[in-house]
Amino acid sequence: MSASVPRLVIAAPSSGSGKTTVATGLMAAFAARGLAVSPHKVGPDYIDPGYHALATGRVGRNLDAYLCGPELVGPLFLHGAQGCDIAVVEGVMGLYDGAAGEGELASTAHVAKLLRAPVVLVVDASSQSRSVAALVHGFASWDPEVRVGGVILNKVASDRHEELLREALDQAGVPVLGVLRRVPQVDTPSRHLGLVPVAERHAAAVEAVAAMGAQVSDGCDLDALAGLARSAGALSGAAWDAAEAVSSPPPPLPFPSSRGSAPSTPPEGSAPRAPGRSGRPRPQTPGRPVVAVAGGKAFTFSYAETTELLTAAGADVVTFDPLRDEELPEGTAGLVIGGGFPEVYASELSANAPLRKAVAELAGSGAPVAAECAGLLYLCRELDGLPMCGVLDAGARMTERLTLGYRDAVAVGDSVLAAAGTRMRGHEFHRTAVQPGSGAEPAWGVRGPRPRVEGFVERGVHASYLHTHWASEPGVARRFVERCRTS
Repeated sequence: MSASVPRLVIAAPSSGSGKTTVATGLMAAFAARGLAVSPHKVGPDYIDPGYHALATGRVGRNLDAYLCGPELVGPLFLHGAQGCDIAVVEGVMGLYDGAAGEGELASTAHVAKLLRAPVVLVVDASSQSRSVAALVHGFASWDPEVRVGGVILNKVASDRHEELLREALDQAGVPVLGVLRRVPQVDTPSRHLGLVPVAERHAAAVEAVAAMGAQVSDGCDLDALAGLARSAGALSGAAWDAAEAVSSPPPPLPFPSSRGSAPSTPPEGSAPRAPGRSGRPRPQTPGRPVVAVAGGKAFTFSYAETTELLTAAGADVVTFDPLRDEELPEGTAGLVIGGGFPEVYASELSANAPLRKAVAELAGSGAPVAAECAGLLYLCRELDGLPMCGVLDAGARMTERLTLGYRDAVAVGDSVLAAAGTRMRGHEFHRTAVQPGSGAEPAWGVRGPRPRVEGFVERGVHASYLHTHWASEPGVARRFVERCRTS
């Protein structure tokens, strides 16, 4: 089968050119016209999709050809875009920048080709005039399979500046589809890992997205952009479906349940369990274990497909907030703690001793616990000197060094997520360090020029710095839920 969803890829020559402002603003401007807009982000970024969701009212989804493989980019796009009138895909870094040492893999250009989508190039014109033509010509002609269908000029100083830029681009043969003037930057504050997530500044983020939408609506030819989106080629194949992805029979678990073993030592200063916000009754569906997923301001990094896969695999997924909830959701049989900023909220997380104790008891019982990056820090003994859950005999601290990049990993041993030898690709993005960096049973062996092991597998716990996209290996969700049933 084939499908044709009008779509645009918003790219730039480099980071900092204004992609997020233009892409988010364009989503908001189209939505204001009454269109159902499907928002997407190239690469592993968790933060921009939150702003996209505000602009469109739909879940922001990632398209990552490294984490998921090129073959899943089209199906995942079609999955997210079902029922939509138009899709806007925000690129990553510069148009042709991809995974280091992997050529075009996972670049915006690569994803645009996989989606058969026209590209709109956002150019920071603040320090150039006629040279813009050479810049745009180079990007438009570098790869003949990438169709640069137009340019949006950002940070234009005056009418005269705009005139010079348009004259130059007339010679390059690439139409100007928008001009944004040099104005005070829309209020989108950054922190040590990028923009501050929407969950931490919802009211201000709503205002910022509205301002982006107004700026793009005033400065861009929305009709021409919509027409360009309609010129995208048809995509063959079916939309990704979580139920189909997990439908094959689960493999047998190679290890016995350790549920019922002695619980780990509760965190220092733990108080008796008190009723919490998530202590409200929630009847468990027979045969469907409850999987608690951490959310709130401290744990904002997650892919929508993770929850969809867990649900399709047979779990009842319940979100809880480790900053506020003093209990895990009733009937919790498994726990997923994704990424985020626990270092920013370390004192509040530490102060919630009842929940730290509950997490430690659950992990000590052998129940499945999957933790990525921020989740790893939360399970440690302490973070920057403040007590955490104490599930892992490791300490975590903030550092000045940014660890960033794609990783090719293989499961060292059997765990609640994967059988030994399972290969997955992940992404590391943090300014923290854990000591020791791995347990007696590491989670992953990281391949590459400097191979290493990292992470922890203890009882039912799988904790690691690596962010992974479970759509690339649906057996992860199937295996996790099966362990929740049998533990």
